[in-house]
Amino acid sequence: MAKTQAKKIFVLDTSVLLFDHNSIKNFEDNNVVIPITVLEELDNFKIGNDTKNFEARSVIRFLDKISEHTNLNEWISLGENKGDLFISMHDNVLGTNAKDAYGSKKNDHRIIDTALLIKQEYPDAKVTLVTKDINLRIKAKALELKAEDYKTGKVEDIKKVSKGSINLNDLESDVIRELYQNNHIDENGILGDQKMANGYYIINNNQDSVLARYNPETDQIERVEKSYAYGIKPKNAEQTFAIDALLNPEIKLVALQGVAGTGKTLLALATALEQKSLYNQIILARPIIPLSNRDIGFLPGGAEEKISPYMQPLFDNLKFIKSQYKADSRKRKALDEMEENEDLVLTALAFIRGRSLAEVIMIIDESQNLTPHEVKTIITRAGEGTKIIFTGDINQIDTPYMDEHSNGLTYLIDKLKGHKLFAHIKLEKGERSELANLANELL
Repeated sequence: MAKTQAKKIFVLDTSVLLFDHNSIKNFEDNNVVIPITVLEELDNFKIGNDTKNFEARSVIRFLDKISEHTNLNEWISLGENKGDLFISMHDNVLGTNAKDAYGSKKNDHRIIDTALLIKQEYPDAKVTLVTKDINLRIKAKALELKAEDYKTGKVEDIKKVSKGSINLNDLESDVIRELYQNNHIDENGILGDQKMANGYYIINNNQDSVLARYNPETDQIERVEKSYAYGIKPKNAEQTFAIDALLNPEIKLVALQGVAGTGKTLLALATALEQKSLYNQIILARPIIPLSNRDIGFLPGGAEEKISPYMQPLFDNLKFIKSQYKADSRKRKALDEMEENEDLVLTALAFIRGRSLAEVIMIIDESQNLTPHEVKTIITRAGEGTKIIFTGDINQIDTPYMDEHSNGLTYLIDKLKGHKLFAHIKLEKGERSELANLANELL
């Protein structure tokens, strides 16, 4: 196991490997250690259809492949310009250790002790425990072990992600007048450093105002007018922008960000229904976050019964749209027929894994609970004629190993903002009720 080169050594926790199976290769030319306890935990996750199960299997296959001609308890090269890897079989650290300090031999403490042992064996190297588990990081630091979050896919500058439409207050009245007269105007430097593909703007001065979008294809600023979508009308400027992006066939990928009650899912569903003739199917899906860590496979009933409690918010939005029409109206009957013919499907995200999504409009609700890798996987399934809409609130994350900087929705907005196929709208004003607004503002 001898290693003479003094480099940084990163000890990886199970949470990192389940978050990103490629994480082993993302530490540049530094060395990586995986505690044997982590392999034991991966073994517990290898069976199932959830994302973490796929990640676990991918890690196991990778380790099996690189160890074909050598033992894993010896340093193995991870490739050109990469560091080395080995599996640490021991956690019998001398002196202060986590098992004694915390009075338990639980796996988290064994992982800390492995990192402490590596620190003793390689005194010239900088040893760091990498984990998505905040509490594990705190415990490690209490024992004078450096610990940090996994940084790949993590967005450090959250300001540009949380920024929505742009207010322009110092433009000439002629710009506003021409937009009203012609519905568009050549950009010609008007937007300055605020120019962004599919950027949305509130242009105003002391007298007049206009809503606009920058079209990267024509290099023009275009006026945005209020549009209705399947009986749903926008109640503020941001909702107007959202409907404009959602109904624009040239924008293939939309991210709607906002707190509860701002209308994200409702607008996405209403605009999808308004465009139903353009697509073979409308899919409304959301990730299932089991309560009390109960896996969906252990819940009673068939697939539909298992997911029904988790899908209720989606059903509520569909029910609200239906309520805009009388039971015998043409549009109400069309909605019922779409459900019966499965042209409109409400489902758990896990049930569409592996599908080819051609000529489909797909809405991914609660996407802040997805990892960056999951978001990428969904988008790479898109075939010709497909549009994907991600909705979520980056401040309301239900999974323990992600935060506003590291979730899939934040990552998506950060990486694609300004691309001609993408639009991001932040809905800031709650429209559900005065009571809901009160909670968002004061609680």
